[in-house]
Amino acid sequence: MLARISKQVVDRMPLNSVVWDTALIGFGARRQRKHVHYLLRYRINGRQRFHSIGRHGSWTPDSARTEAQRLLGLVASRVDPAAARQAEQKADAETFGTEVARYIERKRTLMKPRSMVELTRHLMVQCRPLHGLRLGDINRRTVAQRLGDIETASGPATRNRARSTLSAFFTWTISEGLLDVNPVTGTGVADEGPSRDRVLSETELTTIWKALGQDAFGDIVRLLVLTAQRRTEIGGLKWSEVDFVRGLLVWGPERTKNRRQHELPMSRQVRAILERQPRRDGGVFVFDHGAIGFNGWSDGKRELDARLVRVGPWRLHDLRRTAATMMAERLQVLPHVLECILNHVGGFRAGVHGVYNRSRYQNEMKDALDRWGDYVDGLTAV
Repeated sequence: MLARISKQVVDRMPLNSVVWDTALIGFGARRQRKHVHYLLRYRINGRQRFHSIGRHGSWTPDSARTEAQRLLGLVASRVDPAAARQAEQKADAETFGTEVARYIERKRTLMKPRSMVELTRHLMVQCRPLHGLRLGDINRRTVAQRLGDIETASGPATRNRARSTLSAFFTWTISEGLLDVNPVTGTGVADEGPSRDRVLSETELTTIWKALGQDAFGDIVRLLVLTAQRRTEIGGLKWSEVDFVRGLLVWGPERTKNRRQHELPMSRQVRAILERQPRRDGGVFVFDHGAIGFNGWSDGKRELDARLVRVGPWRLHDLRRTAATMMAERLQVLPHVLECILNHVGGFRAGVHGVYNRSRYQNEMKDALDRWGDYVDGLTAV
């Protein structure tokens, strides 16, 4: 149908009809269901193309005709309006939130569960204000402001971890061809203060032990003391990693920091704690609080600290350092045995010696951990 497109003409259009404007060739209106949409038909590079201008109501016949004239000017300059619109839509789709979701899915099978939780927390929670921004609109100042807000809310250490996660994400966007530069580059690294080297005294260790509750967190802390392992290894301990027959805790390469299998002998104290844990039908984790095992660290530590007296600021990781130090100083456990207990790669395991000496020192580890368990019993029995 041909007519000069006007409001009167548009209002009378039947369903599924098209009217082409007699005053501007290529300008048209199409009624679909309840609405009329304005469109432009044109040819570029020998091909006929259609470009949607917008819906009647948001556009009037006159404003839509003016837009059609502008678009025909682009066509005359060999610019394809439809291709330009697709490029804009693609750019709009490339928001921080959209690409973060894709990035997380890529990383899900490549990272340890605990690392995945941290990455998700940094990008999905702490960087949520960036989600609606287009990637190309995020610059160094935008990132610096977000990092500053994270530091104010959660401290310098969290800021620095979030900064590292952001930098890795933007490096990935560069490899995907989404950006040319990393906007994290040049932003400041917060001062976290002196490195942590705190070793608890015997009095402090005893005070902490006696303040522990009869709950999952309390038993986790007891295991941290008795095994000198990392909190992720104990908090995420699976029943499949507990070998009561051989008396071992066995972590596969995917669960250790150095990506090496770690077999740790159980002392009788460790065995007793594990044997009293309830085992739910189908439960995977010893401390089954979620998809990665125990996840009540903040609440557990806060409640424990509230019960403590005469113990200065401390961290759960101090227990690992304290256990190793006391085993060396009080029990004269040899350094190479301690390294095996801690599953460290350095020291005797590094270099040529580590290549040729494949001993796991299981008997020596068992003896050291048994003596350490008895020593802790002696401390905490007073």
